Amino acid sequence: MAEIFKRKIVKLLKHADYAPLKLSQLAKALGVSSEDYAQFKSAFEELRRAGHVVVGARNLISLPSMSGRIIGTFRANPKGFGFITPLEPHLHGDLFVPPNETGEAMTGDIVAAKVVKKGKRGGQMRYSGKVVEILERAQNRFVGTLLKGPDGWIVQPDGTAFVEPISVDDVGAKGARQKDKVVVEILSYPTEKYLARGVIIEVLGKAGRYESEIKSIIRQYHLPSEFDADCVEQAREAAAEFNPEQLGAREDITGKVIITIDPPDAKDFDDAISLEKDSENNWVLGVHIADVSNFVPADSPLDTEAKNRGNSAYLPGKTIAMLPEILSNGICSLQPGQRRFVKSAYLTYDDDGKVLSRRFANSIMHSSQRLTYQEADKTLKGRVKGIKPEVVELLKDMETLSRVIERRRTKNGMLHLDLPETELIMDKSGRVVDACPADDSYPHTIIEMFMVEANEAVASLLDRVNVGFMRRIHPEPDALSMKNLAKLVRAFGFSLPRNPGRAAIQDLLAAVEGADCSFGVNLAVLRSFEKAQYSPLHIGHFALASSNYCHFTSPIRRYADLLVHRVLECYLRNRSGSAGDISAGLDLTEIGKHISFTEQRAEDAEKELTTVLILQMLSNRIGDKLDCVVTGLASFGVFVQSRKFGIEGLIQMGDLGPDEWKFNPRTQCIVGLRCGHSVHLGQAMKVRIVSVNVPARQLNVSPVEALAKEPVRKKKAAKKPGKRRRKTKRARNKLRG
Repeated sequence: MAEIFKRKIVKLLKHADYAPLKLSQLAKALGVSSEDYAQFKSAFEELRRAGHVVVGARNLISLPSMSGRIIGTFRANPKGFGFITPLEPHLHGDLFVPPNETGEAMTGDIVAAKVVKKGKRGGQMRYSGKVVEILERAQNRFVGTLLKGPDGWIVQPDGTAFVEPISVDDVGAKGARQKDKVVVEILSYPTEKYLARGVIIEVLGKAGRYESEIKSIIRQYHLPSEFDADCVEQAREAAAEFNPEQLGAREDITGKVIITIDPPDAKDFDDAISLEKDSENNWVLGVHIADVSNFVPADSPLDTEAKNRGNSAYLPGKTIAMLPEILSNGICSLQPGQRRFVKSAYLTYDDDGKVLSRRFANSIMHSSQRLTYQEADKTLKGRVKGIKPEVVELLKDMETLSRVIERRRTKNGMLHLDLPETELIMDKSGRVVDACPADDSYPHTIIEMFMVEANEAVASLLDRVNVGFMRRIHPEPDALSMKNLAKLVRAFGFSLPRNPGRAAIQDLLAAVEGADCSFGVNLAVLRSFEKAQYSPLHIGHFALASSNYCHFTSPIRRYADLLVHRVLECYLRNRSGSAGDISAGLDLTEIGKHISFTEQRAEDAEKELTTVLILQMLSNRIGDKLDCVVTGLASFGVFVQSRKFGIEGLIQMGDLGPDEWKFNPRTQCIVGLRCGHSVHLGQAMKVRIVSVNVPARQLNVSPVEALAKEPVRKKKAAKKPGKRRRKTKRARNKLRG
């Protein structure tokens, strides 16, 4: 808990709107309860002793002022300048570095910088930095496109991490050709006079082709490749030894009607559902999860590899699995008609969706039928061709219970953000030819509700038996984040109370449903929250309104779930002490940080590859129109997001129309000073594609209709001849005189 408090304190103090507070006021601003105040105070004292916070006059708390030298992480801008994020937080936030003072630093490098005072503005001291030493390079390998320049061969790196070209020699050594996608290793870093120099170590294929681009993303994000021989051999042995007829101590539930519902292209089916009524006419929900822990012992080669991978990565058209396919798509996958080992969670509900009891068991099952979300939706709407009658009845019961659970969870404060996703339509070569909104039919909610219930039930059990385990935590947002959210939504014409709780946020989301500003408001709410992460800390899940939560339902694709399964297995065998030993023998905090990182890495890689594939398609549609919504405002332009493709484009300020446009951060809008027109968040806007830069991941657009028109110039009235002659006469007299 202390680490959470430390992070919250520093985050609040770094906030641009923070005004120094006393300790009790700081605790109140962070929503610290009286029961937690002692831990909060202890965390604060640790920060103070380490010099991360200072207590000034009148016991007001702030971050330390910027010293003459700092160490931090450099972030480059394509325009030549950069910023340094100090490793130790400072009062003045990130340090600006002018273009001629970056000292050859690249994005991600750890640098030492001299701090230069630039004088005061608005009563506050301004600083800039000069990089004096590069302490640690972030990376020495980059992916880019090989091009023939006027002075030789260069590699233009992909993305925004390193924007300057890299000079390369001997391109024939690897058989590289013009416009090939390559991996280049840096031999010497750039200087003020010279480009970086490198050597090509791998040719990925012709730029623009799907296989080349996906290899590029895999290398760029350091995603894992093939499994080594030990892992493959262990998986084969597990498959060979698997005897589905050997029941052992497992409950035989092969006679139950059990189904799986997954996306059409899914192969790793790790969750299945049953639903029955008990003798008292209560619902008994069965959530049956693939028993991966039975095949992957702790500390085995497969376990070590799964921990390193952290999770499966789902890229457009390709899956990088956490476990070999012989397990993930084979003996662990709950395929229809196949006997499979599972861990079952049975939850009994009353008519209001309240949980009456919970029970857990090791079981053996087989799926009655495998459905896609679309097939389940059609069935619920009455199109039952090809669906077994007992499955039709089960689906209807599942919908009934799901809606009851959803109402109960919503009443308790569960938040649901409406951020539509885009589904790519690809041809056989992997090229994106179109996109459409991803399916969001109600069966998605059914499975979501049941999985959340099972995850919460397991977390509550493990918390009750007092063993450490990997939780899924989502901290409550701090007061300043909520204050900024209130400021943003005012720009949309809505209001939030000073300290909004879940109910106020729910009301806001309900109010914008279906409106043009819905996406912008939902995005603003998301950005005001901290990201959910894995940790053994007991702080609950804010968005789900859950005091105990973990991930249990996807052990094929998430290492966190596999860890939870092992602890649950000890409980099922009446060995709670062993469960404690398992937890004590692991550094759950460090593992949590690692798998939170791998989760984010997979999301970033998926997002970037999706962006690349869509930009490639749009590069052939210059001049086409897009229906967009304004999602961001800055001093240099307007960010808009395509409703259809989900990709973001930039409107340069000058393309808004012939006027002087200014960004007003207080009102969160851009205003034309002469025409009076404004651009605000959430505004619908039709734009035209101006240009696409795939390597730089940039889409430039302009409004179909300029927001301001050319000013009408009044014609000068013709002057009367007499007056003109008199003026000419006076001018002559002046020249003569």
